[in-house]
Amino acid sequence: MELRKVTAVIRSTMLKLVEERLQEMKVKRMSVSNVKGFGEYENFFTHDWRITHSRIEIFTEKSKAEEIARAILETAHTGKAGDGFIAVLPVEKLFRIRNMAEARLDEI
Repeated sequence: MELRKVTAVIRSTMLKLVEERLQEMKVKRMSVSNVKGFGEYENFFTHDWRITHSRIEIFTEKSKAEEIARAILETAHTGKAGDGFIAVLPVEKLFRIRNMAEARLDEI
């Protein structure tokens, strides 16, 4: 089975809506973290001009990656600078730390 990693950096205010959409799609596993950075949009009028966003990471089958990315894109889109980005990357191997062995997606 070919695996993909879908990474999305989105506005934190859109996170709840995106999580709900992914739950409706029966996405079983994801990691969410808060991140800071800047790109197209910077707010130089604040002391720390980096912007806070949420990062979502999902490991999935190749066949589902495009659908997941499209759902995040449609849900998180506002049309304003700072909406974020989505990357879909190939995954060569996945290891389960607990048993120190290569894992299948259904095992993680």
